[in-house]
Amino acid sequence: MASYAVLLRGINLGKNRRIAMADLKTTLTEAGYTNVTTLLQSGNVVLGSDLPAAKLAPALEQLIEERFGFFSDVILRSRDELARVVAHNPLGDVANDGSRYFVSFAKDASAPFDGVTDGEERYVVDGAETYIWCPYGMRDSPLIKALGKIKTPPATMRNWNTVEKILALM
Repeated sequence: MASYAVLLRGINLGKNRRIAMADLKTTLTEAGYTNVTTLLQSGNVVLGSDLPAAKLAPALEQLIEERFGFFSDVILRSRDELARVVAHNPLGDVANDGSRYFVSFAKDASAPFDGVTDGEERYVVDGAETYIWCPYGMRDSPLIKALGKIKTPPATMRNWNTVEKILALM
């Protein structure tokens, strides 16, 4: 049985698309997934499954839509894949605050893109992950705004502190 990080895209950001983590945990456990653990309210789940990732993601998307009434992209990473993300850490030499260092997890590999830079902000595309350093935060970041205009596969972002906590749960 494999352990997966399940990252839900676009939930609990406003009044719509709300999922209580206790309800999500119950739903996943009742569906037969094992060792279900949630972290924070932003759609972070660790669970065990015998399904391969290619079948697990659509099964979880369908379950969430049926149970909660809306579609949410599910981005999966195995324990080994998430450990590789943390070990790679290409901006670790400049990113000194885990709450301002982000990883965007995409469903599929993103094509590298050029021409998006701003002052001290940095990013590195590595396959299906984009590492983003916003030393002054994300809210008013010109880099985040510029990256948001680039067409990429469905993705969801987590800060470095959360990424490390998810890996520790696995």
